[in-house]
Amino acid sequence: MARRVKRRKPMAEINVVPYIDVTLVLLIIFMITAPLVQTGVDVDLPQADTAPVEQKDELPVIVSVDKLGQYFIDIGENNEEAVTAEVLLYRVAAVLRNKPNTQVYIRGDQTVAYGKVVSVMAALKNAGVPSVGLMTSSFEQ
Repeated sequence: MARRVKRRKPMAEINVVPYIDVTLVLLIIFMITAPLVQTGVDVDLPQADTAPVEQKDELPVIVSVDKLGQYFIDIGENNEEAVTAEVLLYRVAAVLRNKPNTQVYIRGDQTVAYGKVVSVMAALKNAGVPSVGLMTSSFEQ
């Protein structure tokens, strides 16, 4: 009984299933790590140039940066004393713990360095402030 051995022809197709698996794993890794890598500061800017901000019933927290780079905080009592960055963050965090829907605004002098305002924005974001508004003056003033 002689059996004929049948040889298979070589297959010229590429098996893409392992490539799809690797691509899916890489996609999942990038989706998980992308939010952790963001280093920018989120600022909600209005769409119009002169759109007024809707005021809530609560008084907003206003953080001021003067031309010397000193920080001032207005929680409704109109303090005129300079505070350090740690005291600023402590007071803002305390206000947000008691009233989480309080709006936070930054009022910076036009001659202050851009980095000072951005560092205050980043520190407020790290302290748990969901969104920070920037105050400007209108052309009439």
